[in-house]
Amino acid sequence: MNEDVGYLLGLADDALIASHRLSEWSSQAHDLEEDIALSNIALDLLGQARMLLTLAGEREGAGRDEDALAYLRDEREFRNVQLVELPRGDFAVTVVRMLFFSAYQAELYLRLEAESGERPDLAAIAAKSLKEVAYHLDHATRWTVRLGDGTAESHRRAQRAVDELWPYTHELFETEGDLRGAWLARVERVLAEATLTRPADDADRFRPTGGRSGVHTEHMGYLLAEMQHLHRSHPGAVW
Repeated sequence: MNEDVGYLLGLADDALIASHRLSEWSSQAHDLEEDIALSNIALDLLGQARMLLTLAGEREGAGRDEDALAYLRDEREFRNVQLVELPRGDFAVTVVRMLFFSAYQAELYLRLEAESGERPDLAAIAAKSLKEVAYHLDHATRWTVRLGDGTAESHRRAQRAVDELWPYTHELFETEGDLRGAWLARVERVLAEATLTRPADDADRFRPTGGRSGVHTEHMGYLLAEMQHLHRSHPGAVW
């Protein structure tokens, strides 16, 4: 696979799979306002995925459009990080994952926007997406602080989410290592305000990897079966 196409698919798949996980909250959130907020963020991410998949298809030159890339690839062909495919979990898991992922997207899109001379198409997508990501990050920040600095139970759940998800954040920076410092600065400020403890980055600590090369958790297959079922059941259908 062309390296540029692989890179674009990684960005697109991150957004697509994160969108699908958030969409699982539709009609399931604790109040109507949050139900709508999470659904809107899921739609924002889906929009990003569509733009990136379309660009990847054009660069690939094999005649695959956004639908073919989203619905007709198998698990090993997806290039998303494992963080976004993990089960929905409780609300604390969703909020903390959104914080980690949105902070990463914010730094990444800022850099890509600045590379308009080298990759103008991708820079334009990044610029369009930055306003959305700013909202996602703000939403996740406010909820992380609210949960972390809230009741004993909300603090316990938020800290558990931080501890469980932190190892998966390292994969975000396997090809974007220069962004980790800025990402840490963003995330650590929020965790401190939320009275949450940042896990140590011990060298021997478990660090899941493989998503960028198509190696996923056991949860990915179930997610794709649900996401791709309708399209594969009715190939070529027009709605």
